[in-house]
Order: sequence, then C-alpha cells, then structure tokens
Amino acid sequence: MKKRVVILGSTGSIGTSALTVARQIPDRMKIVGLAAGTRVEDLEGQAKEFGVNHLCLADDSRYKELQRSGRSIYTGANGLEELLEDTKPDLVLVAIVGIEGLRPTLAAIELGCDIAVASKEILVMAGEVVMNAARKKGINILPVDSEHNAIFQCLEGHKGGSNEVRRLILTASGGPFRKLPVEKLSEVKLEDALRHPTWEMGQKITIDSATLFNKGLEMIEARWLFNIPMSKVEVVVHPQSIVHSMVEFIDGSVLAQLSTTDMCFPIQYAVVWPERLSNELKPLDFPALAKLEFEAPRESDFPALNLAREAGERGGTLPAVLNAANEVANEAFRQRALSFPGIWQVVEETMNQVEHIDSQELGVVVNADLEARKVAREITKRV
Repeated sequence: MKKRVVILGSTGSIGTSALTVARQIPDRMKIVGLAAGTRVEDLEGQAKEFGVNHLCLADDSRYKELQRSGRSIYTGANGLEELLEDTKPDLVLVAIVGIEGLRPTLAAIELGCDIAVASKEILVMAGEVVMNAARKKGINILPVDSEHNAIFQCLEGHKGGSNEVRRLILTASGGPFRKLPVEKLSEVKLEDALRHPTWEMGQKITIDSATLFNKGLEMIEARWLFNIPMSKVEVVVHPQSIVHSMVEFIDGSVLAQLSTTDMCFPIQYAVVWPERLSNELKPLDFPALAKLEFEAPRESDFPALNLAREAGERGGTLPAVLNAANEVANEAFRQRALSFPGIWQVVEETMNQVEHIDSQELGVVVNADLEARKVAREITKRV
C-alpha cells in the first residue's frame, strides 16, 4: 500500500530524514503536503523535488514568496489544520518542536489520520488527551523516537499489553558529559554541549541530550504511549547507542531492539508498519562492536530525570510546565545567556512557582505553557 503522507516540520532534521526515506521507498510513500517554519527556499526545493502542491509556512511574513509558485499555500493560526483538511493524508508525521504541534495533531486525529509522532512534547504536554482521542477515533499513534519505536517493536504481538510489562527501559548515550566531574559542569560551553557522541541532531535536542532532559521527556512520553505508570519507566546509560530500548516482562524475560544509529529506520518503520521493508541501513557487525556497556545515570548530578519523573507522576499541567521551562532555558543557554547547570535550576524553580492544575484539557495546557514561559524567562534573568 502506498501511503499519502504529510510532513509537519519538513525542513528540520526529522523532516529531512523522512524525505530521505521517501526517496528510498517511492512505491510506498507519496508526499502530499509539507509544512515548515521559516525556510522558504528549502521548502520550495522539497516541493519541487517531490511534486507537492500543498505547502504551509508558519512565517506569514514570507508566505507570499511561495504564492508565486501556483501551489496551494497555507499560513496563519489555522494553516496546518487547513493543509490537513485539503490533503486528507493516510499518515501525518509530526516533527514540529513544542506546543505548536499539538493542535494539528488533534486535528489530524479527528480527520482519522494515523500519526507518526516525532515531537515528544505533544505527548509530554497532553498525552492523556492525545491518546484518548486516538483510541476514540481508532487510529494509530506510531512513535518515531528511536527509543519508543524500539519499545513499540518489542511489545508487538504481546496480547497482554502493559499487564505483562515489569519495566520499560529507555537507553541514553549519557551525552558528551557522561564522565565529566560535577564541579566542571558550570564550565561547559555551547560548543562542547553540541558535540553529541553518537547522534546527529538539531541544536535544541542535542542540548537536551546533554542535560538528560531529552530522556526525561521521553520517560513521560513512554508513560502515555504505552499506558504504563511512571514507576515502571526507567533509564539506563548505554554509550554505544546500539540497544535503543528494552522491555522487561513479568516473567523476567527482556526483549531489546538493536540497530545502527540512523533516524531513517524508525521513520521507515512507522511509514510501512505493520510490514517491514529492506532498507539501506548499515548492518550491525557484532564482532566489531566487541562489547555493549550499561551503567546507571548520574541522577543527582543531572537532575533532569528526577524532575521529569516528578512531573510525570503528578501529571496535570506539570509536564507542560517542565517542557516550556526547559525550552526557555535551553534557548537561553544556546544564546550564551545561561550556564549549563542553570538549565536545571530554571526548570526546577519554574515547576515550583507555576500553579499546578490537575487537567490536560487543551486550553488549560496552553495557558500553563504560556505562564511557565513567562516565569522561566524572569528566572533566567537572575540565575
């Protein structure tokens, strides 16, 4: 079956990887819509290569540059939803960072589209709402994050579902500062934090990987994706990034998914699921690997995991507050306006200051996000 696919966030790292997959399996994947933030030239190039006639640009000051192409162009607050309504895709790949991806995700679910979710923030902020909507419409939420895609594969065929699971074990590379003494963390420079040891990613997620907030967000995401308590979601450091995640079942058996580090694999898996296709992924050479290492994360030195665990356990608006504060602090660090440990401090103080509401209704989550950003910016100024 050839799936009609819309990519939200087509010019980012996940979006461009998805287009690489589209080049490799043109008989299984037709791109019918693309959406980007500000990169007009990149979006135009993608549309020309794949013959896409429906484009959305978040930057409404530049969308007129696209109108000259004769294609259907969307922008403004409802642009993404209009794009989805007009294209009626089988699958929507959501690769938009932050809260901006939430409304179009819910709109796509309402239209009956399957969702390939790469934007973990959607499930962090409103996982209960998104998963309930998906169950009500009978559509599939397919994880693109390598860790959750791995768990998804490990759980396939297990009719007992989460009742058979003792633990979900997310693996983390540990980032570039895995062995750095805690007293040296305050000296970390932006250039150091952007040197991820195993993955090539965008700047925001690379910094999140260094602080371990990426893994913290993934813990909350896993809680909702697989309908499992936070107490059953754990993290282990695995520097080689070959084992992408593991599932321990109640009988003591552990299943793991292994592959080389290439985001094209989980994207292709989400597109062709429930089938598998041959691809260009480099096979694992086990003798060359020599060994696979695992160690406990330094949770006291890297507080992101504990903060995320607290947010996930308390639920309501707290995960949205954590996510928003982290986005503000992450950006401040990238602008050299905040120290590396300051990221954790800003998030923790914001979580303590913003009112916790036990609801994930869309309007409540949006307001919590806005309030958290305001508070986090004020804290950033004095940290």
